[in-house]
Amino acid sequence: MAEKKTDWAFPAEMRPRPEDWRFDLEAALDSVVLLRSEIPEDAFTASLLGTERAGNGIVIREDGLVLTIGYLITEASTIWLTTNKGAVAGGFPVAYDQASGFGLVQPLGPLGVKPIARGTAASCQVGANVVVAGHGGRAHALKATVFAKREFAGYWEYVLDEAVFTAPAHPQWGGSALIGADGKLLGVGSLLVQEKIDAGTIQGNMIVPIDLLEPILDDLLKLGRPDRPARPWLGLYATEAGAKLVIAGLAPGGPAERAGLQVGDIVVEASGAKPSTLADLFRRIWAAGSAGAQVRLKVVREGKFVDVKVVSADRTDFLKKPHLH
Repeated sequence: MAEKKTDWAFPAEMRPRPEDWRFDLEAALDSVVLLRSEIPEDAFTASLLGTERAGNGIVIREDGLVLTIGYLITEASTIWLTTNKGAVAGGFPVAYDQASGFGLVQPLGPLGVKPIARGTAASCQVGANVVVAGHGGRAHALKATVFAKREFAGYWEYVLDEAVFTAPAHPQWGGSALIGADGKLLGVGSLLVQEKIDAGTIQGNMIVPIDLLEPILDDLLKLGRPDRPARPWLGLYATEAGAKLVIAGLAPGGPAERAGLQVGDIVVEASGAKPSTLADLFRRIWAAGSAGAQVRLKVVREGKFVDVKVVSADRTDFLKKPHLH
């Protein structure tokens, strides 16, 4: 698959300048590669995430191992990697960790890219100047500032104890590299976010801290997933509507849909306690045990309380597994 030509570029004043950093900026930017994937039409995530996905990956080892954000490679049947120098290689999806959101891809040919060293997001404080880099060198690299570090909860049953938030927003955030003042990789781009700041709003990116990779990297390479019991997954998409936790969607054929939960249900109790936030709801679900555990929910539906028992599942059981051709 050839790379599609793109004409966009950040204005010069938004790009990082080599003389402003105490590391080899070009080498750091060259560690970021273009990642394109193709997903079968009958894949579980195809309707939600699409069958053609594009973003970035970051070379983190001498053997070319690429770190990316997992939704780019979930259920991928084909992956192509392209470097800033134009080298192209196929890739094999080694692992996807649902808890962190990280994905790993092993190139099936030489990329000729020097890996970027990994640092720690703890070294980057609110207000710090950073670089958010996509594939394409300085034209696709952005001078940014860390404007927050805090908990993040995603509607797809996902929680980070502390995510990194940067602004301005990088338009090709998926799998982008957060590079600190020391030239080390501090995190991987995951989302575009809009935050209320004082009287206005700010657009930025949510970054998954690189710190979450180190404890699980060996397991991901050996097993394709962390060596721990899978969390219970219900297949519900929940959102905070004021003080209410509302089910906004259901994964087709997932445990929540099979148990009779409905879009519009308001969750008022999980595992015997009232959840205060979206993150609290998911943590209470996970506290029920490992995948397969029964999770008790109480919802309000059309003004009436309804008790629902959901037999949870392992999310990965619903996904197509990677295979070498």
